[in-house]
This record gives sequence, C-alpha cells and structure tokens, in this order.
Amino acid sequence: MSSGLIALLDDVAALAKAAAAGLDDIAGQAAKAGTKAAGVVIDDAAVTPRYVAGLAPSRELPIVGAIALGSLRNKLLYLLPAALVLGTLAPWAITPLLMLGGAYLCLEGAEKVVEAVRPHAGPHGADAELGTSEEARVAGAIRTDLILSAEIMAVTLGAVPGAGFLGQAVVLGGVGLGVTLGVYGAVALIVKADDAGLVLVRTGRPAWRWLGLGLVRGMVPFLRLLAVVGTAAMLWVGGGILLHGLEVLGVAAPAHALAAVARMAGNAMPVASGAATWLLGAALDGVAGLGVGMVLVAGKKQVTFFFEKKNQKTFNT
Repeated sequence: MSSGLIALLDDVAALAKAAAAGLDDIAGQAAKAGTKAAGVVIDDAAVTPRYVAGLAPSRELPIVGAIALGSLRNKLLYLLPAALVLGTLAPWAITPLLMLGGAYLCLEGAEKVVEAVRPHAGPHGADAELGTSEEARVAGAIRTDLILSAEIMAVTLGAVPGAGFLGQAVVLGGVGLGVTLGVYGAVALIVKADDAGLVLVRTGRPAWRWLGLGLVRGMVPFLRLLAVVGTAAMLWVGGGILLHGLEVLGVAAPAHALAAVARMAGNAMPVASGAATWLLGAALDGVAGLGVGMVLVAGKKQVTFFFEKKNQKTFNT
C-alpha cells in the first residue's frame, strides 16, 4: 500500500515538474516573442501621446484608458482568435504574412524618415486627429492600434510555431495583455509627467523644484527621442523579418551576407565582440529595412499619383 502511494506521489511530482517546465517554456517563448515585437511596441508608445495633446489634464488619463481598452479588445477578441485559426489551418501562411507586416513596418519607418527630412505642410496621420472630438481621437487611436496590434500578434505567432494550440493561445494572450499594460501604463506616465513636474515645482523646496523643472522641460525632447527610437526599431524589426522570411523561403544569401559582415566586424573588436556583432547586425537589418521602405514609399507615391490623375480625368469628363 505504501509503495503504491509513493509511486503515485512520484507520478504527481513528475507531472508537476513537467507542468512547471511547460510554464517556464511558455514564459520564455512569450518573452522571446515580446522582444521580437519591440519595434512595434516602441512606436505604439511614441505615437499614442499625440492623441491627448491639447486636452484638459483631467481628461488625459480617461482618454488613455479608453484607448488601452480598445487596444486590449483588438488583441484578445479579434486578433488572437484569428491568429489561432491561422496557426491551425494555414501555418504555411504565417511567414508570408509576417513578411507583409515587415514590409508595412519598413514603409512606415521610411515615411517617418522622409517626413523628418522633408516635412509636409499640414497635419497627417495621428496628428490629423488632434483637432477632433474626444470620441474621434479615441476611434482614430484604436484604428491605428489595430494595425500595430496585428503586427505584434503576427510576430508573436511566428516566434512560437511549435507551441501547440494551447501554448500559442497562452503566449498570444500573455503578450497581448503584457504589451497593452506596458505600453499604455508607460503612456499614462508620459502624459502626466509634466503635471507631476508642476506639482513638484510648486512645493517650493529647491531639490523638488529642480526635479519638477527637469520633468516639465524634458518631456518634449524625450518624446522626440522616443519617436526616433521607435522609427529605428521599426526599420530594424521590419528589415529583420523580411530577411528571415527570405531565409525560410529559400533565399538565404541576403541574410547570410549581412550576418557575415556583422561577425567580421565583431571579431575585429578587442572587447565586447558579441555585443558589437549584435549591434552591427541590428543596424544592417535597419539599413535593409530602410532600403525596402524607400522603394515602397516611391511605389506608394506612384500609385497615389496614378489614382489621383485617374479620378481627375473622371471628374473633368
């Protein structure tokens, strides 16, 4: 009897260890997937504060909360089931869809680079929503988030191809929830930082006053830096997705060539060669992403010009 109980306890312990190992594996896969989605996440955090620009301070957090709720709905109610169906019924389509999303990231990143070099007159994109009602701002932010969230979920799905249906569901849900809380928690801190700075300034204490002034004066350059980092991250992630996708489809030469250049440069470094290799590899992925993005920007301009010309002819006739 006692030996049977011991055997049962051994079985329970083995099952517990297996479950723990499975949870550790899922947690590791979720972390890996979240890292691969970094470019989209940073860009999301950089874009969202624009939607509360010009609002009364008392309305900033409610608007951020409404956008966060819409983002969570996008990820968990719409995109997660769609990703699971795709992973189950058409796993072969994951790589092409990832590459399509990577091309979109390259296009968005390149457009931001072009806009920084040659700004257009008048607002566009997220800035075009700034003069509208709160409801329109929230709706516009959620529409933008849907595209970014779709790319996050696609990157996540591509990072866990062998996790199984339940594992993919857990990882997708965990990444979706974690990214949403992380991004919009950070956005809430960003949009209220200047208000916190004003409170510190009004305390009258010199140390707190200097800290408050630093927060108030530092937010504008910080947001500019965040936008630059977000653009660079989009190009890095987008370029990396395209290069890896080509590898999967049998065109490995571009990825191998860039990896070889990064390794050669890293090996030439007397210290921190691994870090140097990674940094140069990421930079080369970003350059590749920028190149693809510039081609797509030119193509988009040509298509837009064609349809505008066609519509003008139709209007004149």
